[in-house]
Parts: sequence; structure tokens; C-alpha cells
Amino acid sequence: MTAARPPFSDQDQQFDGAGDVANGEQVFNAGDCSSCHATPGQPDRLRLGGGMALASPFGTFRPPNISPNPVDGIGAWSVTDLANALIGGVSPGRKHYYPAFPYTSFTSMTAADVRDLYAYLKTLPKVAGRAPPHSPAILFSIRRSVGIWKLLFFSQGRTAAHLDGDPVHDRGAYLVETVSHCAECHSTRNAMGAIKPDTRFAGGIDPQGTGFVPNITQDRLGEWTENDIATMLKTGETPNHGRVGSSMADVVTNTTMLLDGDRQAIARYIKALAPVATPHP
Repeated sequence: MTAARPPFSDQDQQFDGAGDVANGEQVFNAGDCSSCHATPGQPDRLRLGGGMALASPFGTFRPPNISPNPVDGIGAWSVTDLANALIGGVSPGRKHYYPAFPYTSFTSMTAADVRDLYAYLKTLPKVAGRAPPHSPAILFSIRRSVGIWKLLFFSQGRTAAHLDGDPVHDRGAYLVETVSHCAECHSTRNAMGAIKPDTRFAGGIDPQGTGFVPNITQDRLGEWTENDIATMLKTGETPNHGRVGSSMADVVTNTTMLLDGDRQAIARYIKALAPVATPHP
């Protein structure tokens, strides 16, 4: 029951095709991939050598090299290897990924977006060198234990998106809940590190323990307009003439590269979130 089983085989035809590199770049930016996977200490956000230390109550985790280097990165992966990682949280070697990798959100990605992201990643620089190993807490030191965590808190393909039939809103639902995985930071977690559904988007302790990520429901953003949110995603400027900081500044580096329509879609969905009171840190 706790074994890592990849959901897709290389014979799965839904991932066939060359992939749309331009859309893959948009998926890459919406997913904020470079913020975690870019090699630390150098300025190029597209050198995806990994290695940044992500501290958490469950240990220190190091995002891997996802450049197209065939030895140290994912250059030897098939598109279904990438799909199994994003949607199932399973490595090509049939091991569970730690949920520091937000496959809990990515799991509802479309096959087309996975294929296009794969095509885009193939165009990026090959970076040599592997990230240092993870240093998990004792509870998760045996990788198979992640299988127990998945039984409790992970449902493959599930999405928390609320759809209302408006194409802009529903596009925003897919971006916010899945590709951009906003709830992974903007929510409170339980003792096992899973998002508490009743505080989703209501803010929480920064996953790296460096402050408190704000509430983005209408309890906190009620006075912001849809255009205020879209402008913040493009420029980093808030309606009170401030600027976003901390890890959100890195997010804006990516969202500024999105299509205007996608920023507007994200804004519409966030503006539609029901108000939820900010939990105590």
C-alpha cells in the first residue's frame, strides 16, 4: 500500500507529440520553477542546477537539478517520467518524492501542459553537478514512509479548484490551484505538514520558517480590486504604494512574464475566494 507506483507508462499516448515550447515557457513561469530549482549564487534563473536549501520543520530539502543535463539533471527522462513526478510524486527510480516538491498541487496538471513543459525544459542550458542530498527528520528518513503520508493526505489528480463557468475565472482556478500552487505557501499546515483545508489561502507560517505568509482571501484583500491584484503580479506594486517582498518578490519575477490574460485570470479567481480569518501563527 505504501509502494511508489508511477501512474503512467511510456506507452501512454496522451503525452505524445512534439510539445508547444512557447506554452511550456508559460507553464514554467506560472509554476515558479526557477525560484526553487535555479542554481544558487549565480544570476541566471534558467540554469536549473538545483541545490538551494529549503529548511522546514521536517528537515532540510534540496531541489534537484532539473536542467537537461543527461547525467546530473533530467535530460535522460521521458515525458512520462516528468508526468509521473508532477502528477504522482514518483521518481523514474520508483521512489516517492517528498512533498516539499508540490506535486500535491501539480497533480491536476493537464497532459498538454506537462508535454509542453517538457519540451521547454529541453531547450534550457545543461548544468553539471547534482544537488546535495536531503536531510529529512527521522520520521521521514525512510523514503517509503512518504507512502503513508500520501495515503493520508494525497489524492492523485484531485484539485481544490472551484469552477463557476466563467472562462477567465476557471482559467484562474487552474493556475492558482494547480500550476502556480499558491495554497502551498498561503495556507496553514497540520502537524504532518499537510494543508489544513479550513485555512486554505488564509495565510500561514512561511514553509522555511522565515515569517508569516499573508492571507489572500477576501478577509485580507477585500479592498483590493481585480486590477490591483493583476498589477501586483506584473509589477510587484501593491495598491497602498508598497511592494511585495521576501519570496513573493521571486514569484513576481515569474508572473511578470505571464500573458496579461493569465494574470487577469489569477486575479479574478483570488478575488472570488471566500473570506477566511487569518489563523494565529
